[in-house]
Amino acid sequence: MGNHAVKYECAVDVDQIVAVDMHVHLEVDSCGHESMPADIMEASSKYFKAEERTPSADAIADIYRKLNMAAVVFTIDARTQMGHLPNSIDDLVESCARNNDVLIPFGSVDPRTGEDALVEARRQVEELGVRGFKFHPSVQGFDPSAQEFYPLWSLLESFGLPCVFHTGQNGMGAGLPGGRGIKLRFSNPLLLDDVAADFPNLPIIMAHPSVPWQDEANSIATHKANVFIDLSGWSPKYFPESLVKQSNNVLSKKVLFGTDFPLITPEKWLAAFAELPLKDQVRPGILKDNAVKVLGLDAPAAPAAPAAPAAQEPSKAAPEQNKAAQHA
Repeated sequence: MGNHAVKYECAVDVDQIVAVDMHVHLEVDSCGHESMPADIMEASSKYFKAEERTPSADAIADIYRKLNMAAVVFTIDARTQMGHLPNSIDDLVESCARNNDVLIPFGSVDPRTGEDALVEARRQVEELGVRGFKFHPSVQGFDPSAQEFYPLWSLLESFGLPCVFHTGQNGMGAGLPGGRGIKLRFSNPLLLDDVAADFPNLPIIMAHPSVPWQDEANSIATHKANVFIDLSGWSPKYFPESLVKQSNNVLSKKVLFGTDFPLITPEKWLAAFAELPLKDQVRPGILKDNAVKVLGLDAPAAPAAPAAPAAQEPSKAAPEQNKAAQHA
């Protein structure tokens, strides 16, 4: 860890943006280290037909700035399950700090590292200023409802920061023998119902349409005030019908725009979203207002950082959305 960590202060002007993308991956750091082993990265690129899997933070910021949007960015610390260190969280936060008008950093720790996870989570909040956390129970190989992880949820609840948990099926490890050892059952949203019940002040965001457990996810988000759903990882035209119907009604304040960029571009996601049979009064909440509340962006913003240099042109073409795109 760096001795001179940069602390993030959010400068997103919610009155000037049109949307908040709650689910964007930053999976390479300034040293070129990627978040996952090469075979996992290659398999997910093939699954999603993504040509550019690891755009830089500055490139991501440029894209969202031009779209007049903010984006929540994160990586996944799965060192125990994957045997691979993640890309640098300090580097991720520093890159968000210099683009703090559009980028919002979430932290990540490996729950299976025990006390070290608690120490690192506290450091990421208190020293780096992360605004939430990302977990992927299947890729990290853990059951979030297991008591051994309750001290971590208790700590994160004390900070009051939202936690994104992957739910449903998985593009990571897809097509590899045994799915690279990744177990889908850890991403059953019912496991998060226990966590939400036992930690009522911990905001939980269930990432993605939770196929094959969409009805379970809908029920949990309806029942628990502290549970939300982000809509990332799928083209909206493939959303389960029950999710669309309930987004129009009981879940209208509980669903959040998300893409899974760079696997799905915001332009393509929004084009498909425009075709959904949603009420006009529901759309602003999904795209921005619900996220503003969950992220606490309605508080006064910090001054924006000096403009970052324009990102260099990427060496590869921007990723094309997989026609049947499903979540990472």
